[in-house]
Amino acid sequence: MKCAICKQDPKNKCDKEGFDCTGGKVDLSAYEEDVNKPYHRSSGNLQAEFGNKLTRLDELIKFAESMRFKKLGLAFCVGLAEESGILAKMLENKGFQVDSACCKICGLDKKDFEVPYAKPNKNFEALCNPVGQAAVLNKGKTELNIAVGLCVGHDILFQKYSEAPVTTFVTKDRVLAHNPLGVLYSSYYKKKYGV
Repeated sequence: MKCAICKQDPKNKCDKEGFDCTGGKVDLSAYEEDVNKPYHRSSGNLQAEFGNKLTRLDELIKFAESMRFKKLGLAFCVGLAEESGILAKMLENKGFQVDSACCKICGLDKKDFEVPYAKPNKNFEALCNPVGQAAVLNKGKTELNIAVGLCVGHDILFQKYSEAPVTTFVTKDRVLAHNPLGVLYSSYYKKKYGV
Protein backbone atom coordinates (compact mmCIF):
# COMPACT_ATOMS: atom_id res chain seq x y z
CA MET A 1 0.00 0.00 0.00
CA LYS A 2 1.11 3.52 -0.74
CA CYS A 3 -1.82 5.55 0.53
CA ALA A 4 0.36 8.62 1.17
CA ILE A 5 1.14 8.96 -2.54
CA CYS A 6 -2.09 7.55 -3.99
CA LYS A 7 -3.02 9.06 -7.35
CA GLN A 8 -6.70 9.01 -6.40
CA ASP A 9 -8.04 11.93 -4.37
CA PRO A 10 -8.10 10.26 -0.93
CA LYS A 11 -10.48 12.93 0.38
CA ASN A 12 -13.10 11.90 -2.15
CA LYS A 13 -12.53 8.15 -2.25
CA CYS A 14 -11.48 7.06 1.25
CA ASP A 15 -13.27 9.67 3.33
CA LYS A 16 -16.42 10.46 1.40
CA GLU A 17 -17.26 7.17 -0.30
CA GLY A 18 -15.73 4.62 2.08
CA PHE A 19 -13.70 3.11 -0.73
CA ASP A 20 -11.82 -0.11 0.22
CA CYS A 21 -8.89 -0.62 -2.12
CA THR A 22 -7.74 -3.65 -0.06
CA GLY A 23 -10.67 -5.63 -1.38
CA GLY A 24 -11.73 -6.57 2.13
CA LYS A 25 -8.47 -8.39 2.82
CA VAL A 26 -7.65 -6.65 6.11
CA ASP A 27 -8.65 -8.46 9.30
CA LEU A 28 -10.76 -6.01 11.31
CA SER A 29 -11.83 -8.41 14.05
CA ALA A 30 -9.80 -6.42 16.63
CA TYR A 31 -12.64 -3.87 16.66
CA GLU A 32 -14.94 -6.58 18.00
CA GLU A 33 -12.73 -7.16 21.05
CA ASP A 34 -14.33 -5.58 24.12
CA VAL A 35 -11.00 -4.14 25.24
CA ASN A 36 -10.68 -2.10 22.02
CA LYS A 37 -14.26 -0.89 21.55
CA PRO A 38 -14.17 2.01 24.05
CA TYR A 39 -11.03 3.58 22.54
CA HIS A 40 -12.30 3.39 18.99
CA ARG A 41 -15.79 4.63 19.81
CA SER A 42 -14.70 7.40 22.16
CA SER A 43 -12.33 8.85 19.59
CA GLY A 44 -15.01 8.69 16.90
CA ASN A 45 -17.61 10.24 19.19
CA LEU A 46 -15.32 13.18 19.98
CA GLN A 47 -14.82 13.86 16.28
CA ALA A 48 -18.58 13.67 15.69
CA GLU A 49 -19.36 15.99 18.61
CA PHE A 50 -16.58 18.57 18.23
CA GLY A 51 -15.39 18.22 14.64
CA ASN A 52 -11.98 19.81 14.27
CA LYS A 53 -12.45 22.40 17.02
CA LEU A 54 -10.40 20.89 19.85
CA THR A 55 -6.77 21.52 20.69
CA ARG A 56 -4.71 18.41 21.38
CA LEU A 57 -5.03 19.18 25.10
CA ASP A 58 -8.81 19.57 24.88
CA GLU A 59 -9.05 16.30 22.96
CA LEU A 60 -6.84 14.52 25.48
CA ILE A 61 -8.95 15.75 28.42
CA LYS A 62 -12.27 14.92 26.78
CA PHE A 63 -11.00 11.49 25.74
CA ALA A 64 -9.74 10.70 29.26
CA GLU A 65 -13.05 11.90 30.73
CA SER A 66 -15.08 9.81 28.28
CA MET A 67 -13.01 6.75 29.22
CA ARG A 68 -13.53 7.59 32.91
CA PHE A 69 -9.79 7.63 33.56
CA LYS A 70 -8.89 9.19 36.88
CA LYS A 71 -5.12 8.62 37.03
CA LEU A 72 -2.85 9.80 34.24
CA GLY A 73 0.89 9.41 33.82
CA LEU A 74 3.34 11.78 32.15
CA ALA A 75 6.56 10.36 30.71
CA PHE A 76 8.56 13.42 29.79
CA CYS A 77 11.93 14.54 28.46
CA VAL A 78 13.97 16.54 30.95
CA GLY A 79 14.26 19.23 28.25
CA LEU A 80 10.49 19.71 28.56
CA ALA A 81 10.30 19.62 32.36
CA GLU A 82 8.81 23.10 32.65
CA GLU A 83 6.15 22.37 30.03
CA SER A 84 5.40 19.03 31.69
CA GLY A 85 4.88 20.77 35.02
CA ILE A 86 2.39 23.15 33.41
CA LEU A 87 0.62 20.24 31.67
CA ALA A 88 0.43 18.28 34.95
CA LYS A 89 -1.15 21.28 36.72
CA MET A 90 -3.66 21.78 33.90
CA LEU A 91 -4.69 18.12 34.05
CA GLU A 92 -4.90 18.20 37.86
CA ASN A 93 -7.08 21.33 37.62
CA LYS A 94 -9.46 19.27 35.47
CA GLY A 95 -9.76 16.68 38.25
CA PHE A 96 -7.18 14.08 37.21
CA GLN A 97 -4.53 12.61 39.47
CA VAL A 98 -1.21 12.88 37.64
CA ASP A 99 1.97 10.87 38.23
CA SER A 100 5.06 11.82 36.25
CA ALA A 101 8.43 10.32 35.38
CA CYS A 102 11.40 12.24 33.96
CA CYS A 103 13.51 10.55 31.29
CA LYS A 104 16.63 10.68 33.48
CA ILE A 105 14.99 8.69 36.28
CA CYS A 106 17.31 6.29 38.19
CA GLY A 107 20.50 8.17 37.25
CA LEU A 108 21.82 5.70 34.67
CA ASP A 109 25.33 6.45 33.37
CA LYS A 110 25.67 6.31 29.58
CA LYS A 111 29.01 4.48 29.81
CA ASP A 112 27.35 1.57 31.62
CA PHE A 113 25.16 1.00 28.55
CA GLU A 114 27.77 1.53 25.84
CA VAL A 115 26.36 4.93 24.88
CA PRO A 116 28.95 7.64 24.10
CA TYR A 117 29.00 10.87 26.04
CA ALA A 118 27.96 14.00 24.13
CA LYS A 119 30.81 15.81 25.93
CA PRO A 120 33.69 13.31 26.15
CA ASN A 121 35.59 15.16 28.92
CA LYS A 122 32.84 14.67 31.49
CA ASN A 123 32.86 12.12 34.27
CA PHE A 124 29.15 11.34 34.07
CA GLU A 125 26.27 11.79 31.63
CA ALA A 126 22.79 10.60 32.50
CA LEU A 127 21.15 8.22 30.06
CA CYS A 128 17.43 8.36 29.32
CA ASN A 129 15.54 5.52 30.96
CA PRO A 130 12.21 4.89 29.18
CA VAL A 131 11.89 1.41 30.69
CA GLY A 132 12.28 2.99 34.15
CA GLN A 133 9.69 5.63 33.30
CA ALA A 134 7.24 2.89 32.34
CA ALA A 135 8.05 0.90 35.50
CA VAL A 136 7.39 3.90 37.76
CA LEU A 137 4.08 4.72 36.07
CA ASN A 138 3.11 1.03 36.05
CA LYS A 139 3.76 0.89 39.79
CA GLY A 140 1.52 3.93 40.21
CA LYS A 141 -1.27 2.13 38.32
CA THR A 142 -1.84 4.93 35.82
CA GLU A 143 -4.75 4.36 33.46
CA LEU A 144 -3.43 6.40 30.52
CA ASN A 145 0.15 7.49 29.92
CA ILE A 146 1.09 10.62 28.00
CA ALA A 147 4.42 10.93 26.21
CA VAL A 148 5.91 14.42 26.27
CA GLY A 149 8.91 14.83 23.99
CA LEU A 150 10.53 11.42 24.35
CA CYS A 151 13.40 10.74 21.93
CA VAL A 152 12.85 8.50 18.93
CA GLY A 153 13.63 5.00 20.15
CA HIS A 154 13.02 5.89 23.77
CA ASP A 155 9.37 6.54 22.92
CA ILE A 156 9.21 3.06 21.40
CA LEU A 157 10.64 1.43 24.52
CA PHE A 158 8.34 3.43 26.77
CA GLN A 159 5.27 2.31 24.80
CA LYS A 160 6.51 -1.28 24.78
CA TYR A 161 6.87 -1.46 28.57
CA SER A 162 3.94 0.74 29.62
CA GLU A 163 1.07 -1.33 31.00
CA ALA A 164 -1.36 1.54 30.41
CA PRO A 165 -2.18 2.70 26.88
CA VAL A 166 0.03 5.55 25.64
CA THR A 167 -0.81 8.68 23.68
CA THR A 168 1.61 11.37 22.55
CA PHE A 169 1.10 14.98 23.56
CA VAL A 170 4.41 16.37 22.28
CA THR A 171 6.72 14.94 19.65
CA LYS A 172 10.26 16.17 20.18
CA ASP A 173 11.91 18.25 17.49
CA ARG A 174 14.71 20.30 19.01
CA VAL A 175 15.35 22.24 15.80
CA LEU A 176 11.76 23.14 14.90
CA ALA A 177 10.35 24.06 18.34
CA HIS A 178 8.73 20.62 18.68
CA ASN A 179 6.79 21.03 15.46
CA PRO A 180 8.09 18.21 13.24
CA LEU A 181 5.58 19.10 10.52
CA GLY A 182 7.54 22.31 9.97
CA VAL A 183 9.99 20.33 7.84
CA LEU A 184 7.17 19.45 5.43
CA TYR A 185 6.19 23.11 5.00
CA SER A 186 9.72 24.41 4.44
CA SER A 187 10.90 24.79 0.84
CA TYR A 188 14.51 24.46 2.10
CA TYR A 189 13.87 21.10 3.73
CA LYS A 190 11.76 19.87 0.83
CA LYS A 191 14.68 20.60 -1.50
CA LYS A 192 17.11 18.94 0.91
CA TYR A 193 15.04 15.73 0.75
CA GLY A 194 14.35 15.93 -2.98
CA VAL A 195 10.66 16.83 -2.86
